[in-house]
Formats: sequence, structure tokens, C-alpha cells
Amino acid sequence: MKDQILDLLKNIHEAKELMEINDLLGLTSAEEYKQLQDSIQELVDSYDVFVTKKGKYILLKNCPGIKIGKLSVNKKGFGFVILDKEEDLYVDKKNMNGAIHDDIVLVEVFASGVRKEAKVVRIIKRELNDIVGTITFDEEGKCILKLDADDKRNLIVYLTDESIKDCVEGHKVLAKVLKEYGNHKYLAEVIKIIGHINDPMTDILSIAYKHGIYEEFGDEVEAELVDIPNEVSEKELAGRRDLTDQVIFTIDGDDTKDIDDAISIKVLDNGNYELGVHIADVSNYVKENTALGDAAYSRGTSSYLADTVIPMLPHKLSNGICSLNEGVIRLTMSCVMEIDHKGKFVNYDIFPSYIKSSKRMTYKKVNDIIMRDIVDPEYAPFVDDLKAMNELHMILRKEKNSRGYINFEIDEGKIVQDENGKAIDIIKRTREEGEKLIEDFMIAANECVATHIYNMDLPFMYRIHDTPKPEKIDEFMNLVKILGYKLKGNFNDLSPKGIQNILDQLEDKKEFEILCSLLLRSMRKAEYSKDNIGHFGLASKAYTHFTSPIRRYPDLVVHRLLKKYLVEQDMSMTTIQTLDNSLVEIAQHSSEREVAAVDAERDVFDMKVAEYMEDHIGEEYEGTITTITNFGFFVELPNLVEGLVHVQTIKGDYFTYVPELLAMIGKSTKKQYRLGDKVRVKCVAASKEASMVDFELVKVDEDGNQEQES
Repeated sequence: MKDQILDLLKNIHEAKELMEINDLLGLTSAEEYKQLQDSIQELVDSYDVFVTKKGKYILLKNCPGIKIGKLSVNKKGFGFVILDKEEDLYVDKKNMNGAIHDDIVLVEVFASGVRKEAKVVRIIKRELNDIVGTITFDEEGKCILKLDADDKRNLIVYLTDESIKDCVEGHKVLAKVLKEYGNHKYLAEVIKIIGHINDPMTDILSIAYKHGIYEEFGDEVEAELVDIPNEVSEKELAGRRDLTDQVIFTIDGDDTKDIDDAISIKVLDNGNYELGVHIADVSNYVKENTALGDAAYSRGTSSYLADTVIPMLPHKLSNGICSLNEGVIRLTMSCVMEIDHKGKFVNYDIFPSYIKSSKRMTYKKVNDIIMRDIVDPEYAPFVDDLKAMNELHMILRKEKNSRGYINFEIDEGKIVQDENGKAIDIIKRTREEGEKLIEDFMIAANECVATHIYNMDLPFMYRIHDTPKPEKIDEFMNLVKILGYKLKGNFNDLSPKGIQNILDQLEDKKEFEILCSLLLRSMRKAEYSKDNIGHFGLASKAYTHFTSPIRRYPDLVVHRLLKKYLVEQDMSMTTIQTLDNSLVEIAQHSSEREVAAVDAERDVFDMKVAEYMEDHIGEEYEGTITTITNFGFFVELPNLVEGLVHVQTIKGDYFTYVPELLAMIGKSTKKQYRLGDKVRVKCVAASKEASMVDFELVKVDEDGNQEQES
């Protein structure tokens, strides 16, 4: 009935009462009216239909000045309403109307200068079930949950006496909201003590809990783990191809414990390469409709927070029976591909298998072999295979580049902590040919699997990346123009090759790393979907995630689907209809959990950066201006630490932000600070609690000596 309602309302531009809609649809029975009530409520819940204060209904698309979206609030108090497939709407602090961060809001759109603004008309939904904070007591002795300084919600939360009996001041806790008093005041109860603020790991776990990421699996999962074996049994090998006589090995980081991919290679008589990608068969142990399966679905992904991992699966699986450890038999799903010297697939096979890894290799030692011809004696038997793999990797990379693969080389930072969990260093992650080799082989397997099922026209889980919004690319190109660069080409061409052409022309510019990051932000986010629209960033017509089922739920789903279609040969209409419905929800949930994990990872990084800089206040650094705003500019150091130079701290003149020049300019001196400029700064403040670092500029005289701005 929902489709009937939508078809009716799309041509009606004034709100209708429910009975009017009933009559227009020609419904006559009480049963049909009840179905209409339920269906239209579902459409309201999905934000397809808007219900007015008078209880009338209208299609949201027919109200151009009304939008519904999630509110994201900045620490400064202003925010943006995030809309699906539309440009975000700016909301000034004075137009919040009581809304807080993460509220689903209905807003009225109005123009303000060159951009669209909005004001909150109504709070549609506030998800305030669980919150994280620190136990404190007010002057009257009432227990209050103090939210962290970086929490964007202005709330006062009181805790029930019964729930705080085991708590002391300084405990970080997870609390469940019971009721609202009004005016942003709430009553809540403690449901878990995370730890004391001075305990190691409490800071990281607090951020994880804020994003719904929990380290404990629960009693039901623990009970099921008892039946999970430590070794593969003879019975489990039935129906699988035996690959234990082949040279198959893994390549991972030095400290990787959850190894889910192994590779093999042969150079065939015709000169082509036979690449084998063998992936841990997690689906053999993690079944649907079990506590383990439900836990994996709920988490959606493993979360990597500084040097802490909160896994999607318990360690007995992720580090044990599912991990492709050296010298032991493991169950796998294999994708074996014949690839020619142009990087094209000639043939392939996808099948259940079992392997025995010949060697657990590390990126460091593999890079020594293929880049520096330095061979560890333990790796000597595998040198020929590694060099053949490197040849194939170069061929695959060339093929990807030729079709428009967008190569965003963005530096990533790594937090180094001491035994007490305190940040003691921040270093750049290294990424050499070994890392790129594995990336290219995994991409090849993911494309092969996705293309195979797509050609079978069966329900599937795709990894998609939509075309960028034209206005976002226009904004970026305008920024490039402001910086004084004139690029060649047709930039109305929103193809992967067109985007890569922009990057190629900017590669030698001093602001390249900044521009690369800004262009990446102009792109849409990749996500999971039942419907295949291709992957823009990879210039791929069909793509999936098949290669990491230990740490990503969609990969586990893909393995289940491959077994259902290719092994069980179950392609019945009942199966297809069931999957058509369930995969939509799984894809949406998996995308949401991925975003939560990424946000948590970023929040932990920012917090640990601030913690590290707390011990470096007063020290001076060379840095680069990466962002300019009306309240100052951000400077990034070589180790990726970023801090704010507030406009009020810039001495010697009155500075204002001139957006059309992307510059902070002095009123009298005309001194400019522009995007990409190198500056010398001094760390003057850092707060782990607020995840903030503040810099001030340092003057450099004609002799190269530094003195504080005055």
C-alpha cells in the first residue's frame, strides 16, 4: 500500500487528512483503513511523508522549503543538517530551536547570501538512549553525569541513587536515559562502569562506548564459544578443494593477529599469471540466527582505536580457528584468477577450499625483497613467487590507472603509547610496494566475485561509491582558482579519469597534500548496497567486500551468499525474495556501523594527539596552514598534529578572514596568511579532555632567529 500512497501524493501539493487519502484511494473497509494508518506511519518514519501539526499528510518532496535530516553541531554552536543526495544546510546557533547534536530535525530553508541556510522548526527524533560521562557531585551532593568537553550536546544529567552505589567520583560510566525533565535536563541510571578516568584504556573505551562499540560479547556468545573448535576437523574438509600442497602464504603488519587473507601465484605456460586469493571462511563458524551471528551483525566491523582493537568476533575465532596462521590447516573461500599481461581477467574460479599457510610474512621483510633486494634467509624459498607477484601487482596497478582509478595518497598518523596507555609519540604510517601489492590483489578478488554474481543477476551485497555532487567539485575548482592555479581539461566531466586528471595537474603544487585531502572530502562516502551502481573511486563497474570476513560483516554476508548460490545452488524465488528484503537492511546497518567505527577512530586519534601535546607545551615547530576560517587557521605539523592559531592571538595588526582569497589579511599591514603557507608556531595549550591543541605564531627575524609575536 505504501507505493499506492506515494503515487497518489506525488501529484498533490497540499496536505490531506487521512480520511481524505482513504477516499482518494477508494478504500472501503475498516481493515483497509487500518492498513492505510500503518503504511502512512511507516512513510512518516522513513521521512518520505511529512505530517503537519494539524495531522495532515503531504509528500516531503512536494515541500521544497521543508527538509528533514540529521543535525551535526560544531563545537562553536552552529551546525549543518545532513541531507541524503543534497547539499548540507547551514544552521546558525540562534536557529537551533533547542535541537542538539545528532537530532533528526525538520527545518525550514531560506537563502542567506550565496548559501542556503535553515532554521529548525521541529525536533523529529532525539536518540538519547545511552550516554557516556564522568561521575561528579554538585554542591548539594546530587550525583551528576558530567559529559566530556568535546560532547556537542548541552545536557544536564542526574543519576539515580540506586545505580551509583558502586561508583566513585571520577568513574567513567555508561548511563541509560530514563526520562526528560525539560530544558535539556535528564534522569539516567548507570548501566556499566567503564573505569576510572586515571585507569589505562578508560579514555579509549569511553569514546568507543559513545559510538556504540562495546568490548564485551555477553554470556550467550561465551556459551556458544565452548563449541567452537581449536583445530579444523576431518569432517569439515568434505566438499572442499585441498590446496595444502600449494605454496600459499600471508603478508601482514608485524603485530597483526587476525589474518584473514592468503595469496598464491603461478606463472602459466602461456605467460599469464594465476593469482590465488584465499580468504578465511568465517561463515563456517559464524552462522545466522545465533548469538555469535547476531553479535557480528550488531558490531558490523572491528574497530581499530590507537593500538587497541575491539574485534567484530571473539579472539577464539579472530585470532584462532579463523586466522590463517602459519603451518595449520584452515578453511577458506578461494578466488583463483588467470590474468594476462594487460591486467585483464582471462578465467577464474570461486570455490570452498582448505589451505596450510607456508609462511607468515611481514610487509617490512617483503618490501626489503621486492624494493631493496634484501632477503631474510627464512624468506629465500619464496623470493621467486614474491617477485612474480610484484610483476603482477605493477600490471594490475597500470590497468587500474588506465581506467581512471583515483589515487588518493593521504598520509595517516599512528599513535604510539607506553605500557600505561599514554601517547608518547605520533608517527606517519609507512606504505610501500608490499602494502600496495596486497591492496591490488584484494581489489582484483573483490571485483571478480562482484562481477560474477552481478552477471548471474542475483541479490548481492555491493560496495558502491556514487559520482560526486557537481556543486562540490565546482567549489573545489573555485578554491584551486583562488590559489592561482589554472588547470587544463573539461571539468564538467565527473568521471574517475576527470578527477585523476585534476590530481595529476596539482601533484607538483606546494598545497598538493591539502588539496588532495579537500578533494577527497568533496567526494561522496563509499557505502554498502544491494543495488550495484559501481565504485567511482576505483573506476569499477562492480565491486564488493569479500576479503576481510574476520573484521567486516558485509564480507561475511558475501561468503554466505557465495555458498548459497555456488555450492548449495539455492536460487529459488523464495530465497531471492527473502534476500531482496534482508540485504537492504543489512547494507544500511553495515554502512552505519562503519561510520561509527571511523568516527570513533578519528575521535581517539584527536584525543591522543592532544594528550601527547600536553607534554610539549612551549615547544616550537614548523607547520603548514591547512584550513582557514573566520576565527583563525589550523596548522598541521609534519607528524600530522593539527592545532588552531586563533585570530585573536595574531599580533601586530587586526586580521580578518577574506574567503574569496582564502586568506587571513591584516587590515593595516596587508600581511597575508594563506592556505599552504609554511609558518613557525609554538604550542601554547593542549587539552586531552577537549581534544584540542592551540598554537601561536612565532616571529622570524632577518637572521632567522625566532621570537614570540608581539
